[in-house]
This record gives sequence, C-alpha cells and structure tokens, in this order.
Amino acid sequence: MEFQSAFERNLETIPVGELGIIALKSCEALGEKINAHIVQWRREREHEHRNSPLLQHYARDSYLVKTAVPRFGSGEAKGVIHDSVRGDDLYILVDVCNYSLTYPMFGIQNHMSPDDHFQDLKRVIAAVGGKARRINVIMPFLYESRQHKRNGRESLDCALALQELVKMGVDNIITFDAHDPRVQNAIPLHGFETIHPVYQFIKGLFRAAPDLEISPERLLIISPDEGGAKRAIYMANILGLDMGMFYKRRDYAHIVSGRNPIVAHEFLGSDVAGKDVVILDDMISSGDSVLEVAKELKSRHASRIFICATFGLFTNGLKKFDDAYQQGLFDSMLTTNLIYQRPELLEKPYYTGCDMSKYIALLIDTLNHDGSISDLLNPTGRINNFLAKKNQKKRL
Repeated sequence: MEFQSAFERNLETIPVGELGIIALKSCEALGEKINAHIVQWRREREHEHRNSPLLQHYARDSYLVKTAVPRFGSGEAKGVIHDSVRGDDLYILVDVCNYSLTYPMFGIQNHMSPDDHFQDLKRVIAAVGGKARRINVIMPFLYESRQHKRNGRESLDCALALQELVKMGVDNIITFDAHDPRVQNAIPLHGFETIHPVYQFIKGLFRAAPDLEISPERLLIISPDEGGAKRAIYMANILGLDMGMFYKRRDYAHIVSGRNPIVAHEFLGSDVAGKDVVILDDMISSGDSVLEVAKELKSRHASRIFICATFGLFTNGLKKFDDAYQQGLFDSMLTTNLIYQRPELLEKPYYTGCDMSKYIALLIDTLNHDGSISDLLNPTGRINNFLAKKNQKKRL
C-alpha cells in the first residue's frame, strides 16, 4: 500500500475533539477525497475505546462541515457555518490559487484572487467564533509565500498573513513546499509544517516511465535555480544519485511582471549526456524558466527529461508546454492536485498527476488523535520500501 494502513497505525488515544473538516469551495474536490479516506479508515478501525461515550461520533458517514460564503451585490461577503462545531477539532482546507471560481460584483463576474480566498478563510474562522476545540489550517500553496522577504521598502505579506491567522485562534498551519520555510519565524510559538512531496513524485515517475533506472549512471536530479537546491539534494541523496543546478543570471536593472528578467541559465554539475534527468521545482508559474532549463539540458544531450513541480500554476496557459513537448524538449510533467488543475491539463499525453489526498487524510487522522506525524513528514522509510519492492519485482 502507499502508506502503512491507517488502522495499523498506533491511534488508540482519545481524539483531541470530534473531527470536523471544512473544505472551502476552492478545495471541495480535494476535501471530498480526504473525507472518503477517513470515513473508510474509521469504520474499519478497532479502537480500544470504541464503546466510550467520548467516541460516540468517531465513525461517521462524513466529517465535512457545511459552510458557505455568500456575497452581496457589492462584492462583500460573510462566512456562514451550517453545522455545530462546538468542541470540534477543525481542519480548514483552502486553495488560494483556484482562479476558476468567480463572484458577481456590480453586475460583473470577477475571478477570485488569492486575496479573495484568504479573506474567505478568515470569514469562516470568524464564523467559528472561538467555539472549536482547535483550529488547524491546511493551505497547500502558502498565501503570499513569494513575498517572504524584504528587498528595499516593501511589505512582508506572508509574515503578516501568518500572524493574522494565529491572532484569530489558528493553532497549526500545514503547507507544502513553502517558497522559503524561514517565514515560519513570524509565528515561532505556533505549529507550522511545510512538506515536500518527494515520495509522491518518485511514485509518479515510475508511473510515467516504468523502465526508469535509479542509478548514478542513468539518472540525474536537477534544481532549476539555487533556491531549490536543498530540495534536489534531498531527493538525490535518498536515491543515491548525483545532482546539478542551474544558476539564474538576472537583469537587476529592469523589472518585468514584478520580477527581474532572467538573462541566462548557467549550469553547475556533472555531464548529463545520455542520462535521464529529473527537474525538481516547487512551482511552475509561466513556465519560461523550466522550459529554458529543459532546452539547455537537451543541448547537452540529455536523454529523457521529467519535470516535477508541486504546484502547476501555468499562468500563461499550456500552449508553450504543448509546443515544447512536440519539439522533444521534455518527456513527462508531474504536478500534484494540491491546487486547482485546469481540465485540459489532465488530458495532456505528457501529464502525470500525483494525488495527495491520502497523505493529507493521514495527517488529519493522526493529528486528531494528537499523535506524532514525524514519520509522515520524513518519507525516507516509505521511499526505501517502495524502491525495494520495485527491485524485487525486477529480480522476479
């Protein structure tokens, strides 16, 4: 199985409170998958305190709490909770990148921005009114995480957002591949976890290329910039591979679309000729950078190129990726379902999705029992077991 079965885990303690999952509209599809996993596990789990009055609502048909964020004609809104949450251990899921949602304002349909989603999150927390036992926010793409440090006289939006949440009563914040995890220093006395889906990418790579060979002679891990080197080093070390890195040389005299344009990509690493290459990054925004890296690797005679990114934003559409695939610049692209995925992406011949719902369900189930999630945060054991099974099948 992908993980140790949920009912094989040591979850015999009394939960912190009755479990409640609030999946905001931006995260409904992921929330329903997570809920389905937990419903199944708790029906099958033989809890030693099963007959205790404290567990009378332990196994339920659903843990989803009905909420709504209706809007007035002016575009203003309010958070509404339709179910009781008194004493609940709440887990609120929000996707601040879901631009597919719209709302009317003065007769005009506006697409929701990350600011709108963050405000809706705060509205729902405010509607809880302090009645929950504990509030946990699962925000896969950390709001304003790209504005995590100050260059000159600028705002520190991510730090302010985190402080605002904890002041509203949020106890724990879980995110994935935060642009810079040091932003947690803004809330040092509260729970903050940033998770890298390396294990899910390794599984996805074998789905995309069943003949993939994990050896230093055949495979290389690449970081497209210096900021993501730590991520690539971890994956390379756990697989026993070499890694390389591109250095982005930028034009700091000009700003285009809010950033300094890249002048050139300088490669630091061993020879890639004849090797399969995994480009590992936290996000694909416009895609210009990762496609330029793929082009550079192909010019160095790399074999197959696999692009792995936790968040596939594709802010400028998919056409450039279609063209690059047709030109043979890359062979497969892998992203997660942690944020909204446009339907046409799922139909692309080069795309492989990595479902994170079971992993998040395990986190929620374990935290609700106030259990340790250290083994879930560190995937080394699961990766080694997965590779051992793959090697055993090859020998057979």
